[in-house]
Amino acid sequence: MSYVSSYQTKQGERWKFVVENGINPQNGARKRVVRKGFLKRKEANAALKEYERQIGVRNLEDYRMTFEELAQEWLDVYGETDVKVSTIRVRKHEIGNLNRYFAKYPIKDITKKMYQNALNDLKRKRKLAHNTISGIHNTGRMIFKRAMEQDLLLIDPTEFAFIPKDKLTVEDIEGKNITERYLEKEELKEFLDIALIQGEIDDYVIFNTLAWTGLRVGELLALKWKDIDFENQTINITKTFYNPRNVTKEYQLLPPKTKGSIRKINVEDEVITTLKKHQIKQKEIKLQVGKEYHDKDFVFGRMNAPYYGFPHFIKTVENRMRSLLKKTSIKKHLTPHSLRHTHTSLLAEAGVELLQIMDRLGHTEDSTTTQVYLHITKDRKKEASQKFGELMRSL
Repeated sequence: MSYVSSYQTKQGERWKFVVENGINPQNGARKRVVRKGFLKRKEANAALKEYERQIGVRNLEDYRMTFEELAQEWLDVYGETDVKVSTIRVRKHEIGNLNRYFAKYPIKDITKKMYQNALNDLKRKRKLAHNTISGIHNTGRMIFKRAMEQDLLLIDPTEFAFIPKDKLTVEDIEGKNITERYLEKEELKEFLDIALIQGEIDDYVIFNTLAWTGLRVGELLALKWKDIDFENQTINITKTFYNPRNVTKEYQLLPPKTKGSIRKINVEDEVITTLKKHQIKQKEIKLQVGKEYHDKDFVFGRMNAPYYGFPHFIKTVENRMRSLLKKTSIKKHLTPHSLRHTHTSLLAEAGVELLQIMDRLGHTEDSTTTQVYLHITKDRKKEASQKFGELMRSL
């Protein structure tokens, strides 16, 4: 295989790439291929890679490319696609985990055994959750796929790799208590009563809405008044709140977690009444502070200085719930997401089927939701068995 020298450089406001492949023996001139007119260096680099693939040569530097170099190149290209900022942030974190094992290794030297050992270490020594390792593995597969596409590898080290599973003991299984994941009806009432009496000005409306709708916290904080249809008593969920650095003015509104998360749900009079009261309070504060209010139509904009109207941080909602729980008799370690599971439990108790619950929550599958549902409906299973027995005995 012949190697070439190649590089990208700027010519005026545009970028170009140059490929040099030795000297022409007839006239002593360099063999050169030049392609011009690229707006970005990334575009010039991508065109160079495509050219090299077409003519069947490989740049010597690419052949020695390390994992961290290829991972960054892949991330640059991936970032140009239609993906959310939050997804890019997750991919960077996952690459960071892979770099712990492979950063300085040339891509061509990473073997299947090395890759599998890394996955094993993530589970056994670093104790990462199965879903976390699954995300890291998916990112690794995409990076090595790019290496294969660029002819940097003949064998993909991620092929046939597997994620080690947790080994459950009988004690683990029997010790699982799904009721620790949500609030019982009486516990929910106690919690909301405390939120109403001892909480911040908007604590009750926030936690009441979460409990009655099953919304994710990010979905709740992204709600605008135009999403609330008071007449038809529906809430339209089309976006989620994103602010990873918890800098008030750096928030973003992004598409929901999945396409299935885009939904319209019906809500009861109690939710509508609470939201209307909240809206009146909000309007009063707007009149008081005037232009100081960040008036972007947020339902749950802050109601205190100095950032009136800006959405709360997700962390703020978590901290407030933790503080309120300490004032109750409830001993469970819960988060705002637990109110989503609470909503599931109450729907199941009311006789709503699992598929309807999934549709309302905006996801197609979730192990905790299923566990909560099965736990709540176990008595109905007994009833079904008894009815079947009565039928058979009557034959």
